[in-house]
Amino acid sequence: MERKAELIAASGVDVLVVLTFDRDFSLITAEDFVMEVLVRGVHAVHAAMGANFTFGFKAQGTMRTLPGLATPHGLGVETVELVELGERIVSSTSIRTALSSGDLEWPLAALGRRFVLDGEVVTGHGRGRGLGYPTANLRTWPRLLLPGQGIYAGVATHGARRYRAAIDCGTNPTFGVEPLHVESFLLDFEGDLPGEPLSIEFWSRLRDEVRYDSVDELVSAIEADVTRTRQLIPDAAMP
Repeated sequence: MERKAELIAASGVDVLVVLTFDRDFSLITAEDFVMEVLVRGVHAVHAAMGANFTFGFKAQGTMRTLPGLATPHGLGVETVELVELGERIVSSTSIRTALSSGDLEWPLAALGRRFVLDGEVVTGHGRGRGLGYPTANLRTWPRLLLPGQGIYAGVATHGARRYRAAIDCGTNPTFGVEPLHVESFLLDFEGDLPGEPLSIEFWSRLRDEVRYDSVDELVSAIEADVTRTRQLIPDAAMP
């Protein structure tokens, strides 16, 4: 929510109202949504909504029905058509689908920025430290989408500092399958991070996550991932 608010503010929007979608709110009619939320709630005089916007119980309100509900209250209505890039609709659904498959190119084009995952660093099993590559294990909010399983190159932001990061979004198959999670090795970082907020910016998918027959093979693969990460992330990304 905090990142959404920052991005919305940066786009020039003055006021953000967050509505709690609980059971009572889910049951209000389309008419009540217009009256209670738009007219009385935010005192709107003009509503600009996406063409696929729906509202009210069971999504009974649409951009076809909104003018008839809004006009009696002096509320203007404007339909914003869906945006297409290369015959592909820009939508949260298409972005989530791409991320789930490990595709970072479409989210970058559709969002106009790289995908970022926010979370808090928690203590892991310590395997990375034993291998010479201590990782920051990221605890994220349950509803945040994790990119598709694999190894990525990106940038980690901690406070005002940015670090190149080799990122594993996976299950650690070499040591037995674990729940899908994100852990990152921050290049050129020294210190402890557990309990600290950390943001991971995904730049490039390097490879699939695979199970290795030996720890030495795994270490060699990590070394290659770190080298590619250093090559792929330019100095300009490290202010």
